[in-house]
Amino acid sequence: MTYQETASAILEAVGGEQNVQSVTHCVTRLRLVLKNDEKVQDQQVKSIAGVIGVMRKNGQYQIILGNNVNNYYQAFLSLGHFGNQAEGHSSPVKGSIIERLIETIAGVITPLIPALLGGGMLKVVGILLPMLGLASAASQTVAFINFFGDAAYYFMPVMIAYSAAARFKVTPVLAATVAGILLHPAFVAMVAKGKPLTLFGAPVTPASYGSSVIPILIMVYLMQYIEKWINHLVPSVMKSFLQPTLIIFISGFLALVVVGPLGVIIGQGLSNTMLTIYHVAPWLALAILGAIMPLVVMTGMHWAFAPIFLAASVATPDVLILPAMLASNLAQGAASLAVGFKTKQKQTRQVAFAAGMSALLAGITEPALYGITLKFKKPLYAAMISGGLVGAFIGFVNLASYTFVVPSIIGLPQFINPASGANFRNALIAAVATIVLTFVLTWFMGIDEECSEQARVSTDISQVKSGLSTKQTLYAPMNGELLPLSKVPDETFSSKLVGEGVAILPSKGVVYAPFDGEVITFFSSKHAVALRNARGVEVLIHVGIDTVELKGQGFEQLVSVGDSVKRGQPLLRMDTDFIASKGYSLISPVVITNSAEQLEIISQDAKKMVNQEDALLVVL
Repeated sequence: MTYQETASAILEAVGGEQNVQSVTHCVTRLRLVLKNDEKVQDQQVKSIAGVIGVMRKNGQYQIILGNNVNNYYQAFLSLGHFGNQAEGHSSPVKGSIIERLIETIAGVITPLIPALLGGGMLKVVGILLPMLGLASAASQTVAFINFFGDAAYYFMPVMIAYSAAARFKVTPVLAATVAGILLHPAFVAMVAKGKPLTLFGAPVTPASYGSSVIPILIMVYLMQYIEKWINHLVPSVMKSFLQPTLIIFISGFLALVVVGPLGVIIGQGLSNTMLTIYHVAPWLALAILGAIMPLVVMTGMHWAFAPIFLAASVATPDVLILPAMLASNLAQGAASLAVGFKTKQKQTRQVAFAAGMSALLAGITEPALYGITLKFKKPLYAAMISGGLVGAFIGFVNLASYTFVVPSIIGLPQFINPASGANFRNALIAAVATIVLTFVLTWFMGIDEECSEQARVSTDISQVKSGLSTKQTLYAPMNGELLPLSKVPDETFSSKLVGEGVAILPSKGVVYAPFDGEVITFFSSKHAVALRNARGVEVLIHVGIDTVELKGQGFEQLVSVGDSVKRGQPLLRMDTDFIASKGYSLISPVVITNSAEQLEIISQDAKKMVNQEDALLVVL
């Protein structure tokens, strides 16, 4: 599907334009604020081509789309007029105080990530050019590149002010103006002189606010109340000039006299707290962070830590979050590559390799996490184990990051210490150890998440005693190898969200009726058919995985909706060679879609060949 088609399908699945209050995106996620999220079925969204996963988090409906999220975002915006965060349309964040605080910080920081990443990579270039002999460290070229990279960091208060203004419904340009007061060259020069500062007799703390996060975040939060108060206070005839004047003056005064110093103290406190834990047991701190980072990413809170490691990196290198992310990110990539080499499914192999390279080269782990490791579980465990072990090594050698770049193979120069080569050598050792250890662990732990199937009542399910319940027998709708649902390379079926059942890898290209009944659904793409018998048992036969994308090619429909069919009657024919040649898995789920209404469902033992004469399921 194209970006436009995927965006259209997403919009329809979330209830249309009228149900979308605002839309933004981060590095891998389309973030929607919906008026009524109860209208949305997660599985319907997950089934859309291009969607890796979904998450409901504190008032946002987050759709994970991977590295190309901006293309999906632009396509989504073209479908209608949606209030975005810059327009100030935000909904109240739900959850506990801590959850609201974390979500607020993450929501403000997220739009800044592209500028921070771009600036960080330019700072890496500024380090590499002199090392490679391409430019002198004292040259104007390197000086320009360095302040290109530093610009996003130094003027971060302005960007945070603009981003936070949308969240707190403050006039964005007024918030940015207050941030500009904190960074004004005249104020910076006054601080540099080291003399006591006062404003109308009130003491002003001589602090540097370049690259700061907390002070302006607190100030913009307060400005929402300042604006409301002044709006009620100022007469309408004077609002155009007096209202902004008073807002800037009062907010500027509070920023320099009260909030700025308080924010500096809080920011330093956060940084010092994290560093104190690190100094007590650095190997343990990094081991824990390296192991749990995938879980932090799953909650969407990884960017909420930005104020902590950004505050730490202003004066000193970051020795916590970014080094831990080096182990975690590379572990996700290596685990995905191992799955790609080990799997027998072409589609899984393609996804695994793409996701693995994304994590290894760019440090973007969501495709690997949601598309591979979380899906198969054991690779996730392998990545967490190796992330923890290498994290302990990182803490032991005191590995430090000297610029803010998402850790990856390409971003390794962020660990170069111009004064010593030991730090970079340790980063290389950690990177190689993570990739090798994770790959080996994943390979030997395997990718089969199959749990032991429920104990069978009888080897021949056709002999099951039904007791007081009327026994309903479903016969195999295809000839082929019988498999458990856990073998289906689609989480919707493998996790039994659609219903209980089995799967068949067909050896012939015909689908038969599993019982006497009525055809209730026949998909226009001809890849799936649903039937219901006289007792009301409903079964879905889904030929292959993602074969809806073939749009009917390779399928021949033999019956229509409303037709009465007899057991063993052909329902459709499919060209298995053609489908396989297009790269689609032929594993076909056969599920009871109204499983919750049944007393019990017993399936035939897997790993055997079946045909249309074999009993497949018994429904009691």
